[in-house]
Amino acid sequence: MKKAIFILAFVASLTLQAQETQPLPQINVIGEGKIKVIPDQAFITVSVETKGNNAKDVKKQNDMVVEKVVQAIKRSNLPKEDVQTRRISLNPQYDYDKKKYNYNATQSIDILLKDLNVYDGLIESLVDAGINGISNVEFRSSKLEQHKSEARKEAMNDAKRKAQDYVSVLNQKVGKAYTISDNTQVYFQPPMYQSMRMDKGVEAAGEPRETLAIGEILVTANVNVSFILD
Repeated sequence: MKKAIFILAFVASLTLQAQETQPLPQINVIGEGKIKVIPDQAFITVSVETKGNNAKDVKKQNDMVVEKVVQAIKRSNLPKEDVQTRRISLNPQYDYDKKKYNYNATQSIDILLKDLNVYDGLIESLVDAGINGISNVEFRSSKLEQHKSEARKEAMNDAKRKAQDYVSVLNQKVGKAYTISDNTQVYFQPPMYQSMRMDKGVEAAGEPRETLAIGEILVTANVNVSFILD
């Protein structure tokens, strides 16, 4: 009797294992969500570069100009935490024609500009102060995380719609999500510079110049979802 019970239990165990290992009916789809965002911030890198024959003089001249640039930034009333020195360098450069060394001093400053309306005025004041390089202008959004969340939700809705379209002809229903893989990305479009030349009428009227077309930021979320079929 005990042997028969053992055999029945063993058979039941095998049957249960077979049921557990049987693959679930699923459908795999890729959903995409896109959110277009108008930037409200700009990350700018400006620099001061000085060249000369004497390392000490070159560094001194560069520091003097940078000091004027820093004072111009302070007059713009930007928060201290939004301005940071990125790079300071002093490098020798050998002139093979004259067979002697020249020196190149460079200082770069990162600026997070939270009001795009003051961009032109700020850049003009920095150029007057002595900057001779703008190596980066990157547009950003202060609500980027919120827009990422919206894009992810739209991607999931897109995945579910696609799954329902596929199974609607099979007399089946889309059940719970089994696996989800996320691939959210943010694409920054490069800035487009308009002409710096101003019309005489505009200049006479005292209207501010506009040198940037800020475009938009494209936030894209891609999700790979496996749904169980009911």
